[in-house]
Amino acid sequence: MSGGAILYPQVTSVGPASGRAAPDRTRQETIVPGEFDQMLDRQITGTAEAGARDLGSLKAPLRFSAHAAQRLQSRSIDLPPELMARVTEAVDKCDAKGVYDTLVLAGNTALIVNVKNRTVVTAMDREQLKGNVFTNIDGAVIV
Repeated sequence: MSGGAILYPQVTSVGPASGRAAPDRTRQETIVPGEFDQMLDRQITGTAEAGARDLGSLKAPLRFSAHAAQRLQSRSIDLPPELMARVTEAVDKCDAKGVYDTLVLAGNTALIVNVKNRTVVTAMDREQLKGNVFTNIDGAVIV
């Protein structure tokens, strides 16, 4: 080894250990951005307000338990769309504050709502409100 010759070790490629063919790494995959990617892009590009509006639209609508539906029917309680919109907004506010179960007073109607499940648990009108004690709630909203 004279004259500054450099020796290189012999290098060979190692095949897959299991005998299966190695994956084709030259193939390009098309990835369709999902909701997470879109929200991340909005945050990065500074459109957080648009993202917040989109998040609001992703929330599930309020549901009614069988018990609440029965109470609404037996007590002839009507919940017009504009009132339901106000109740939904109140539940959204409770959710933002970390409330689990809330009493929503809407006009002549009272609703107990499980915020996490977005489910109305029971409903009553003003007459049934008198003298009642509400337990197992950690918030109240008047709309």
